[in-house]
Amino acid sequence: MKYEADATNEYFMLFIRVRHNEEMRSFARMKTNDITFSIRRAAFKVHSTLGPGLLESIYESALAHELVMAGHGVKTQCPVAVVYDGVKLDRAFRIDILVDDCVVVEIKSVDSLHEVYFKQLLSYIKLSDMRIGLLINFNCVSLVDRKSIFRIVNNL
Repeated sequence: MKYEADATNEYFMLFIRVRHNEEMRSFARMKTNDITFSIRRAAFKVHSTLGPGLLESIYESALAHELVMAGHGVKTQCPVAVVYDGVKLDRAFRIDILVDDCVVVEIKSVDSLHEVYFKQLLSYIKLSDMRIGLLINFNCVSLVDRKSIFRIVNNL
């Protein structure tokens, strides 16, 4: 009987580990959703205060300020190295804003978002080993419009 009890205990512990991993992934998704919601709220505030038509750098600074005030860890113009053919390319690109070390924010202030901007953000999140990014175009009448903020995911 001892063998059966040990096997049962082993299966139980495996179940607990699997369940724990599922809960941790679920928690990470919830955390990421909360962060992206907070970023969107801050972007709405920045846009309603400043309006459209300014330089990307102004929106970047204002959004970073709002996110810091909301309690997030924020890095701006964060350089990311890329390894290509075994060679490390320092500062291959810069992330406009990195929030809580898990969400990449790409700021635009353009008349229309071209497909290359979406692919650029996807490349950024893949190369920086992140899972989610937001593309925000501040040059619009309203950010509520579904053509101003986009969520891009990488294997989420």
